[in-house]
Amino acid sequence: MKKLNVTALLSFNGGFVDTAGFLGLQGLFTAHVTGNFVTLGATLVFGTQGGIAKLLALPEFIVVVAVTHMAGVALTKRRLPALRLLLAGKVALLLTFFVLAVEFGPFPNSDAPAALLTGFAGVAAMAVQNAVQRVHLAGAPPTTLMTGNTTQAVLDTVDLLRHSDPNQAATARARLGRMVRAILCFATGCGVAALLYAWTGFWSLVVPVIVGIASAVLRMEYSAISKH
Repeated sequence: MKKLNVTALLSFNGGFVDTAGFLGLQGLFTAHVTGNFVTLGATLVFGTQGGIAKLLALPEFIVVVAVTHMAGVALTKRRLPALRLLLAGKVALLLTFFVLAVEFGPFPNSDAPAALLTGFAGVAAMAVQNAVQRVHLAGAPPTTLMTGNTTQAVLDTVDLLRHSDPNQAATARARLGRMVRAILCFATGCGVAALLYAWTGFWSLVVPVIVGIASAVLRMEYSAISKH
């Protein structure tokens, strides 16, 4: 249950940070590489601002994912709590994102140096989350990629409606529950981010910092329980 709670919080944060970043940084997706490809194309066609931020977000994302993976491997070899420490690192990046956004925002031009620095902090935080989920929480649904989750949820629903083999049905039902939970948590994060951003602007980014701390604490509790 603790593990499920951790991934639920990560999904919420995925939706929240991506939405708040998109609203405050002129269409920059902090967790959605595909979205940045699309919006970069639109920026080039329409000549709008934000092209530099969207162009640099991809190599930054790649580098942070690689560094996170190497750090996780090194921590594991040293018998250190890799997941706990990486989640703590993500919280530090989210806090940096929040502080920079409040200090320098709003950003009418997301290619300005302060906006780029702020956006890079958000992208780095979400890159860490993506890498952590893939490696250390591989059995859980992705916390930022809802297209795949939605596709799998539909496939499992169809199989259950077709009265498939009982063993397969049990597997599909359990997986469907995890997928739906991830989708709902992500969607909730998006909705809450939109409402709070409209009300408080970048101050809304304090929410994912708090949620990130909660996910790290829950992971610590889960690890402690698992050892007994």
